[in-house]
Amino acid sequence: MHKTDDTDTIAIVSNSVGSIPTDAGNGGMGNKVVKKRLALFASGRGSNGEALYKAMCDDYINGIFVVIITDHHDAGIVRRADGWGIPIVVIERSDYDSKSDFEAAQLEALAPYGVDGIVLAGYMRILGRQLIDSYEHRILNIHPALLPSFPGLHGHQQAIDAGVKITGCTVHFVDAGMDTGPVIMQNTVPVLPDDTEDTLSERLLPVEHATYVEALRLFCDDKLSVEGRIVRIEE
Repeated sequence: MHKTDDTDTIAIVSNSVGSIPTDAGNGGMGNKVVKKRLALFASGRGSNGEALYKAMCDDYINGIFVVIITDHHDAGIVRRADGWGIPIVVIERSDYDSKSDFEAAQLEALAPYGVDGIVLAGYMRILGRQLIDSYEHRILNIHPALLPSFPGLHGHQQAIDAGVKITGCTVHFVDAGMDTGPVIMQNTVPVLPDDTEDTLSERLLPVEHATYVEALRLFCDDKLSVEGRIVRIEE
């Protein structure tokens, strides 16, 4: 794996936990025997990640974040997760000559943690094929629109510009396309006549949190199965 210089460009921001047992929740309140070991990928504020973390601490989600990976040293998730006791690894794209080298660094960073799944929460990088294939149907993402409508950036503004009266959020499995993976769960909010991107984003955010929490709960309880493009929920 060739890097742009000879320095170690995988930076460990926080490594207060050497290993996290699979029978304990992040907050020490777990009472289920086996919890899924999850990696959180985030680039931004990390509010969805925090909502998931709190649900894990409340033992609602049968999983734990064992590592957080971000592509920015100053990402909001770095500050938000301070004190969670979870290793934070920074892997910046600019430190690598190619996307394949960047992807190899991601896989290398995941290797020590025995990860069962990956949770994307505002992670602004398209994942490489090797990473996706290594975790097929085990990478979840949330998008602020009702896919397949309005994929990519600025989903809120796309909905406003299109004149739709209802928008929402989608939790889906990640495939090689842009927001094209099998849909797990969706929820809606109204689009008001005077909405801006900011007001619509603010209205949708708590719905995103609740939807992602529920979808990840189902994943960690092994209640999801994929048949082609259809995700079956077994309750």
